[in-house]
Amino acid sequence: MVQHVEQNLQLMTKRAVKAENSATKLKQENALLQAQLKNYKTENEALRSGQSATLAIMKRNADIALQNLLTVITSSQSSIKQLVSGAESLQLVADLLKSIDRISEIPDDGQ
Repeated sequence: MVQHVEQNLQLMTKRAVKAENSATKLKQENALLQAQLKNYKTENEALRSGQSATLAIMKRNADIALQNLLTVITSSQSSIKQLVSGAESLQLVADLLKSIDRISEIPDDGQ
């Protein structure tokens, strides 16, 4: 019976050592996972701030593009008005030239 108790005590000791080893490994793994979590959180924050900066740059670029587009529109409207005015002037010149043609067809009075 004493021998049986000693065997049980040895088994319980082995189990306790095994449990302690397991607990130590789990503590180490937990510490590693906590460190990884901290790194991931830091990386996530960096990505978010980078994303915010990228969005700000994109917005600024879009604003600049909009200003350039508005400038081009204003300039092109002015050019179109000048072109239409020039076309109207050319039409007037063409009409005058037609009139001169008609005037030159009038017969001379014997000269």
